[in-house]
Amino acid sequence: MASTTAVQPGRIRILKKSSLRLPDSDQTAGPVVYWMFRDQRLRDNWALIHAVDLANRTNAPVAVVFNLFDQFLGAKARQLGFMLKGLRQLHRQIESLQIPFFLLQGDAEETIPEFLKECGALHLVTDFSPLREIRSCKEEVVKRTSVSLTVHEVDAHNVVPMWAASGKLEYSARTIRGKINKLLPEYLVEFPELEPPKKKWVGMMVDKVVVDWDSLIDKVVREGAEVPEVEWCVPGEDAGMEVLMGSREGFLTKRLRNYSTDRNNPVKPKALSGLSPYLHFGQISAQRCALEARKVRNTYPQAVDTFLEELIVRRELSDNFCYYQPQYDSLEGAWEWARKSLTDHASDKREHTYSLEQLEKGQTADPLWNASQLEMVYQGKMHGFMRMYWAKKILEWTKGPEEALSISIFLNNKYEIDGRDPSGYVGCMWSICGVHDQGWKERQVFGKIRYMNYAGCKRKFDVDSYISYVKSLVSVTKKKRKAEEQLTRDSIDHPKAN
Repeated sequence: MASTTAVQPGRIRILKKSSLRLPDSDQTAGPVVYWMFRDQRLRDNWALIHAVDLANRTNAPVAVVFNLFDQFLGAKARQLGFMLKGLRQLHRQIESLQIPFFLLQGDAEETIPEFLKECGALHLVTDFSPLREIRSCKEEVVKRTSVSLTVHEVDAHNVVPMWAASGKLEYSARTIRGKINKLLPEYLVEFPELEPPKKKWVGMMVDKVVVDWDSLIDKVVREGAEVPEVEWCVPGEDAGMEVLMGSREGFLTKRLRNYSTDRNNPVKPKALSGLSPYLHFGQISAQRCALEARKVRNTYPQAVDTFLEELIVRRELSDNFCYYQPQYDSLEGAWEWARKSLTDHASDKREHTYSLEQLEKGQTADPLWNASQLEMVYQGKMHGFMRMYWAKKILEWTKGPEEALSISIFLNNKYEIDGRDPSGYVGCMWSICGVHDQGWKERQVFGKIRYMNYAGCKRKFDVDSYISYVKSLVSVTKKKRKAEEQLTRDSIDHPKAN
């Protein structure tokens, strides 16, 4: 059995060192607190493994804290409902190990330091995110904490830790692939077993452990009803594992064989893994997905290699971009050749120009684009191939690249269940600003940015079938929502007798 001391040192960064000497192992130290944000799971979580190991080595209790931001980066019922239902499941699972779970609400810059002070923590462990809002929040938290506190950051999200893979902004998948693959033997290893902490959390702030999840979820879903929840994915760690390797519809067990050939065909959505929401919220580990995929590589070598390229290289390239390029959601974050080309063509005449409202409602002259937009609005996801076409047409139909990028990121973050993710920002930047791409033949509006059009899509897949598929999805979803609204009205008009 592996030991919990097996967290690779390269996966941990020290953000702050304590000015105090640690007590001997037979003395009790202040608690270890794991501030969870990006990696919302019990199993296969390097940050939690490190927190428990640190607590056991210092004879200290350990707790998990999650701070609920108010509609983080525009998140609505669709995203927050999925996240909170996963956290409700996690709360039950984590307390089975006698680790308390605390849910805080408000500005983390205030709630986290206050919590640490109240419980007398000597160690704070936190997971890693490259997004600037989280990084600036974390920096402020570190500033406001006691000099006696040590702060460790653990990259529990990437297979190869972001800072180990590269110390600079990478130009493309080609430039980072070799660096990541070279480190996989060191980092793509089986997880140690998570053991319960030796020292129990007794008496401290127990009044804050109880969470009325049902009321909280109802409130969040009601307030964010503008973008309602979706039914095609069940939240939580257990559901994520079922999607990965379940006996009925699991990706690795039932659907993997066609991944390399069918993943770019929007008419065959079942060819995709369906793991994106779980990876985004950290309800499943990318490392676990990779480990399980490698076990079936002898059977489906091409499919597994393609999957691992997307899962590891492409995802970690997105983290690299958002970390080392502070303007990852701006034209200023594009390469110089792309900025110049887009600026030179910003005033080119457009055949169509649409407002945000028209785009959001899918009211353009292009039925294929409308279908992709409506798939996202009603299903909370859009096929990866269509995301490229969708964003490039926004560049073609708006007043300039800055507006196009702003609109694409706004719509992606509002409607995609995995919005507000490095991969989402990079997807928009790739499509509109040529990030991680190369210059192509110069043309109107696009300049040297890679071009896509309706005719090209028609050559690659059955466009009419995709449009019909989305129309059917939208129709079914509308009928369900209408029926649910009627039930709600009936329950208000005719409440049950006591």
